[in-house]
Amino acid sequence: MTPELLAPAGCWESLRAAVANGADAVYFGVEVLNARLRAENFQAADLPEVMEWLHRRGVRGFLTVNVLLFPSELEAAGELVLQAAAAGVDALIVQDIGLARLARQLAPGLALHGSTQMSITSAAGVAQAAELGCERVVLARELTLKDFSRLRQQLDQRGCAMPLEVFVHGALCVAYSGQCLTSEALGQRSANRGECAQACRLPYQLIVDGVERDLGEQRYLLSPQDLAAWELLPDLADVGIASLKIEGRLKDASYVAAVTQAYRQGLDALAAPATPAQAASPAHRLQPKPPGGAQTGNQPLDRDQLRRRLELSFSRGLGTGWLQGVDHQQLVHGRWSKKRGPWVGRLDRIEAGGWLVLPAGQPLKAGDGLVLEGAGNDPLQAPQEVGGRVMALQTRAGGLVALQLGPGRVDLAGLKRGSPCWLTSDPQLESQLQKLAQAPAPERQQALDLRVSGALGMPLLLEVAALAGTPGGPWRVASATPLEAASGAGLDRQRLEQQLGRLGGTPWQLGQLAIDLNAGLFLPVAQLNALRRQLVELLAEAHQAGQKPPGAEASVRPANPGAGAGATPGEPGRHQQIASALGALLPRAGAPRPQNPADAGWEAPAEPGVEPTLTVLVRSLEQLEALLEQPIHRVVVDLEHPNQLRQAVAMGRGRWAGGLWLAGQRICRPDERWSLEPLLRAQPDGYLVRNADQLERLSLEAPCIGDFSLNVANPLTAAWLLQRWGLERITASYDLALDQLLELVAGCPPGRVELTLHQHMPLFHMEHCLFCAFLSEGHDHSDCGRPCEQHQVLLRDRSGTDHPLRADLGCRNTLFNGKAQTGAEAIPQLLRAGLRHYRIELLQDNAADAQRRVELYGQALAGQRSGRQVWQQEQLDSRLGVTRGSLNRRGG
Repeated sequence: MTPELLAPAGCWESLRAAVANGADAVYFGVEVLNARLRAENFQAADLPEVMEWLHRRGVRGFLTVNVLLFPSELEAAGELVLQAAAAGVDALIVQDIGLARLARQLAPGLALHGSTQMSITSAAGVAQAAELGCERVVLARELTLKDFSRLRQQLDQRGCAMPLEVFVHGALCVAYSGQCLTSEALGQRSANRGECAQACRLPYQLIVDGVERDLGEQRYLLSPQDLAAWELLPDLADVGIASLKIEGRLKDASYVAAVTQAYRQGLDALAAPATPAQAASPAHRLQPKPPGGAQTGNQPLDRDQLRRRLELSFSRGLGTGWLQGVDHQQLVHGRWSKKRGPWVGRLDRIEAGGWLVLPAGQPLKAGDGLVLEGAGNDPLQAPQEVGGRVMALQTRAGGLVALQLGPGRVDLAGLKRGSPCWLTSDPQLESQLQKLAQAPAPERQQALDLRVSGALGMPLLLEVAALAGTPGGPWRVASATPLEAASGAGLDRQRLEQQLGRLGGTPWQLGQLAIDLNAGLFLPVAQLNALRRQLVELLAEAHQAGQKPPGAEASVRPANPGAGAGATPGEPGRHQQIASALGALLPRAGAPRPQNPADAGWEAPAEPGVEPTLTVLVRSLEQLEALLEQPIHRVVVDLEHPNQLRQAVAMGRGRWAGGLWLAGQRICRPDERWSLEPLLRAQPDGYLVRNADQLERLSLEAPCIGDFSLNVANPLTAAWLLQRWGLERITASYDLALDQLLELVAGCPPGRVELTLHQHMPLFHMEHCLFCAFLSEGHDHSDCGRPCEQHQVLLRDRSGTDHPLRADLGCRNTLFNGKAQTGAEAIPQLLRAGLRHYRIELLQDNAADAQRRVELYGQALAGQRSGRQVWQQEQLDSRLGVTRGSLNRRGG
């Protein structure tokens, strides 16, 4: 089966461009609760119009609600779910577990797709999404074609026939989606809330063992090339991928048109029938078929034309990302991070008169735009750019061209031999793409299957058997006069199809016609025409009333249409419905909370007789040894080397009332279930679990606490994880500011929330290994020489802060914030709110630092030292979660 082509739409222009150029479905957001708040987006009030426009063209529409929900937003999220269901949205794309539960409760017929923000990398992750009601999942971008095959086999073994969706084109995040906290830590804007500040696109300096490493032109160490998987379409189809997704809700309509058309042509080529000789040639599978059918009427492009078009539409360099396997040398070249076009070459020389001599690496003509990079002495600043239009062009010997830039004088002082050059603009192509973006998107007639039945002396009954292959409902009409005996030709198939098939000017065309009539019956042609018109009017009226006729791809309505469909936000019936759904999903959390849980006069119920407990997470045996005599509740050991786990458990066994627990890696890929075995063999007292595989396996063996990576931001998510997996507690999401954290605690049973009070925020969590990419010639763990075990690496940002880089068991890298942050100053409010379980996380602390910090936090929890004294003495950042950014704020 040919995969679905799913295109982005950040505005009406992009939506039209996607549909006109062959998208099977589009995804878009509204003004709230989506991960692209900087896009123009639609309004929730636009949903009926958007979905009607799409469905009239046979295209599905998916609404992105792919952010974490704060407790105060649950009711607004419920409103949006009901609006989406009433408007006929085909699916919600969700990240938040709590939102998935709420949507399933409010609108059980509304399809859910698990977002890539769910960090789904394994069969356990897919199974968890299925249990939450998802009908499709968008896999993490870091998976490979081999991973897809392995994952499909594992899902088959589980009996889970989940359709899989993958990104095939557009920007790549260097960090796992849903696991990046950089924007929050450095810019007070959460990527899990649609406000990514794109810190990965900034320059960084590599510090190796305390010494600045000269990387030449490489300064954008965390900025991947863009993904382009056009040539891998046959492989993606072969491994059973159901939907191919194009990234780009922040990009313009010309980009959407160009990329959608390119992938439409590729998919049409896969679907085209092949002769035996062609089938024997793999190259045939991506030869575009002639225009027509699903094509847009544009001539198909050859590979070179296609690449040029895609690079000029938007490109930071194009590659296949992770799809063909791990290659750390290819993913991030490090030389630029902004939009560039096709590569031209390096400057050979500058001749008198301002003539630039370059290789003829691209066909150039007058009017084309070029940019060259000049000298840049500061590795943390972008290099100088010199650009302009080609005003004159000459051919030189040796495959070189000479050109002059303008209009007007262009300062070439910063250029030198070897300066890189790109083609950034082709006005002729831009005009073509603009026309492509403005191409009409005609309505597409859907197949209308009909049935006629009747008997002599009875009316002829005409009814919808199915619309677009979906069983129909009571959509039927009867003739005004009864059937008569025919004196001549009766109602045969030819006459019935001829009259009933006259559906021009309607959204439908006659599909199959089932006839249940005896021979020799007659009805006047005028009566047949009247029946056809009546049925069309009946379907049109139902459509106008918002009751999608069966098979319209969007016949999805709330569980209680009387309370939801057609209601406006805030209407009493809808409000009651949402309140009822929340009540059914939430456990009783004790005493009612006040409107403002941060009210200093309110104290939440806490565990009877439970004093505040302090857990310490250590990342070395040295730190563990330093804590052996410390009066703390529990130690969690998080080590890079699995062979040290048993030693750690032996050292800490019986030392603390809460025991010694272990933590594993944050991500588990389809071939990494083995990573759980060292944890199991070590037999600790419990586990800090970080992903679906660990939930599924480790929760069967010992007590578990869910870590921050499970993204618990509201009580609905917390309740599901606590109940489904029997967790002792959950760790509050790092996206929560103090007021939101207090709301989470108020909405959960006493004692079931743990807070990380002190930590170096984990910024980027990456499959990409900087140790391999910049400290070796290798491509992956098999040939890199493991520089991560030999060197200490920091990344220095533009502010001069050095951020430590660590590699885990799976060779994934985490870049930690160079400055630790603390919530110590909020301890009095947290204690009043009933929060009793706290954790501090060590990173590169030596034994003395570890002991001192444990003592300080113990004193702060006991009320013997103020939080202000703690952060001032330790020179820490005093804050919890984001400090600004809200539901309605658009990030810059």
